[in-house]
Amino acid sequence: MIARFLTRPRGAAAWTAEAVRLLGLLGVVAAFLWFSPGDAGIVSLSLLALVVPRFAGVRPGFDIAFCLTVLVAAWSNVLDLYESLALWDLVVHFACTGLLAAMAYVVLARLALTPAPFAEGTRRAAPVVLVTALGLALSAVWEMLEWIGRTFVAPDIFVTYQDTIGDMAAGGLGALAAGFIVSRVRLMSDPA
Repeated sequence: MIARFLTRPRGAAAWTAEAVRLLGLLGVVAAFLWFSPGDAGIVSLSLLALVVPRFAGVRPGFDIAFCLTVLVAAWSNVLDLYESLALWDLVVHFACTGLLAAMAYVVLARLALTPAPFAEGTRRAAPVVLVTALGLALSAVWEMLEWIGRTFVAPDIFVTYQDTIGDMAAGGLGALAAGFIVSRVRLMSDPA
């Protein structure tokens, strides 16, 4: 995986993915300068996710979609879009959880912990089932983190039973959709 991370990007799409990563880094500085240190901290958490595609060795289109979605999710918090736009929270949970679950599946396949999507003997249903399960697990962990944040850090974090169940349902549906995509579209830049 380190060799994949260190590989020089090839082609316009791969360089575009690198530009999105740079945009994420510049976003941390912008959040610190024009918003608050807390907002900069929220955006900086996205930096961890932005390097995962490089380690996983995914195709540039998936890399770009993944990174942009993670940045949209982070900046939606900074810009209070979750509170100001109706259903935005569900849209982001659908898209972001789906892409995170697909990326988690690719990483697990790279580590030989799950079958690679197009490897000989891998059934087409395997990615659908595994990506959906990963997405539901990620949704549950995220909602627990929100609860911990509200309980121990900032009581103004919006957490209700309805919100939690809705977020998990949207994330699960996003992961199911992503599972179908993983089973039909090659996301890895080379075989596992």
